[in-house]
Amino acid sequence: MEGADVDLDPVLRWLDRLQRRSRVAQFGIAVWRKFDDDEAGSLAALLAYYAFVATFPLLLVLVTVLGIVLHGSPSAQQWVLHSALVDFPIIGDQLKGNIHSLNRTGVGLIVGLIGTAFGARGLAMSVQNAFNSVWGIPYTRRPPFWGRQLRSLILPIVVGGAIIVTGALSGVASVLGHRGAAVTIGALTATTVVNAAFFVLGFRLATGHEVPTRLFVRSACVAAVVWQALLTLGSYLIAHQLRHAEQVYGLFGLVLGLLAWLHIQAQLTLLVLEADVVRAHRLWPRALEPNGLESGDRLAYAAYAQAQRRHADTQIAVSFTAPPEPPPPSNPPAPTPQALVAAEPEPRSEPESVDDRA
Repeated sequence: MEGADVDLDPVLRWLDRLQRRSRVAQFGIAVWRKFDDDEAGSLAALLAYYAFVATFPLLLVLVTVLGIVLHGSPSAQQWVLHSALVDFPIIGDQLKGNIHSLNRTGVGLIVGLIGTAFGARGLAMSVQNAFNSVWGIPYTRRPPFWGRQLRSLILPIVVGGAIIVTGALSGVASVLGHRGAAVTIGALTATTVVNAAFFVLGFRLATGHEVPTRLFVRSACVAAVVWQALLTLGSYLIAHQLRHAEQVYGLFGLVLGLLAWLHIQAQLTLLVLEADVVRAHRLWPRALEPNGLESGDRLAYAAYAQAQRRHADTQIAVSFTAPPEPPPPSNPPAPTPQALVAAEPEPRSEPESVDDRA
């Protein structure tokens, strides 16, 4: 009937019973619930926006620094620059023709560098906020104001260094690609390893000091692999599907292509980070029913409340009215003969009649 509400509770209860039979399903649902609880989709959109805003300032700084360091070798400038811009699928060729160096004279250079650093600061601040929120670090234990500002200056340098180094390795791979598949695979593996090292460093700078590095090494390495996979996929789409689309879409395609690529990368990075948080804090199983409360729910909700502490002298206590429901065993043991005998009801004795007593 039109306008009638659909009762999904039976379906959710069935799915809840189903996920309790598999630890893999419990972990996957816990990651999905954590991603939703943290509103990580909105955090990824914010990261994509600030990354888009910071991309062109960072490339301006890159071109300017290359012009100063490699002043006597224009060919080396072009090779490094074009190798770095290859890391941007769909828009790499357009960026090559539209990024030019700043005025490299005195005050103009200083003002330009300050402006570009300020433009990249928003990305670094949003990354720190997203990572600390995902890990549930209370505001009282996050880096102080000046510590965040210092990290905001270092993070763009790390990102720029990653673009230059991995771009140079990609250029070497393209030059040596004709020597066989083994050389290409080796260059791709080296690029991924270097990417993983930069990702671990970036994750360390973006996360509060109370989270040990060993807890997010796995997610950083997976994020590096995802980065390389997205680059490869983007290059494949350019070579086989979108070769004739650049002139049609023009600037519109430039903006949408870069935003879409950055948004996918941000979402997947936060997703693998959420998996590390769930694994480190053992935030599973999670209930699928709206009013369900499993052990993972209790740990997660308590952590969400503690993360809101904004002063060292404040204390937050979390309590739950409903008792925890122990999950049923996946394979209940077979009853023993002694248990079967004990479970049999005792025969009832008939009451004596008056005649029997007589």
